[in-house]
Amino acid sequence: MSGQAAVRRWPLFLIASPAAVAIWSGWVGLGGLCGFGPIHPLPGIADGFTLNTAITLPVGVEAYGAYALRAWLTPGVPERAQGFARKSAIGALALGMCGQVIYHLLDAAHAARAPWPVVVLVSCMPVVTLGFGAALTHLLRATAAETAPGVHPVTAPRVHPHGAPGVHLNGASAPAPVTASKRTRKPVTEADAEVHFAADLAAGQTPSARRIRRELKVGQPRAAEIRQHLETVSPPAPDPQPADARPAPKGYPAGTGVHQGGHPS
Repeated sequence: MSGQAAVRRWPLFLIASPAAVAIWSGWVGLGGLCGFGPIHPLPGIADGFTLNTAITLPVGVEAYGAYALRAWLTPGVPERAQGFARKSAIGALALGMCGQVIYHLLDAAHAARAPWPVVVLVSCMPVVTLGFGAALTHLLRATAAETAPGVHPVTAPRVHPHGAPGVHLNGASAPAPVTASKRTRKPVTEADAEVHFAADLAAGQTPSARRIRRELKVGQPRAAEIRQHLETVSPPAPDPQPADARPAPKGYPAGTGVHQGGHPS
């Protein structure tokens, strides 16, 4: 290695060898107290083949602990997989310590069999170990595929409403049609409100804020402002008298209207 001395691994074998012997014997002994023992896995095929199921405990639990510990401490492992590996590795190591403690306590007491809570816990361990191992492997593979260089998610080609023009020859999806963005609503002004409620204003009535909000599509604060403005708007003054009702000039009979030009009607 450049600039650094290679890390020697042989001390790890010296440390792990006695630990492996103690762990193996503890799990096998605890398995025997919990009902694990020799079985014939291939009856009728190989009757002489015998397997002691007690070895499944040290192989499964401790192997997964080492697997999760490696995923936790390896640089570059994605955060999601690393977090799962950290929690499960600590749990596997704690479970392994509990198993050793339980076995040695039962062995020191010369117990012939383990209590039923211990049997239930030990019986579930192979299944739990399998599930955790599959989950961690899935996380490592999924995150590695997402972060791999040059790998892009595959998208299905867009189906054009008229057929072939929507699909390119190279399999890439056709570009999405350009659509107009959502139009921005023009703000409602006081003048717009006057025109909209002209009939009410002419009748001397001011619409309520609720009606303004409903018909002009504005919020409650804006509706209150518009209503306050409409209260200050005076209705247009009506024509006081029609042309025919004007008083007749002097010298003409009463009730005679005057047209433009001064001629009586």
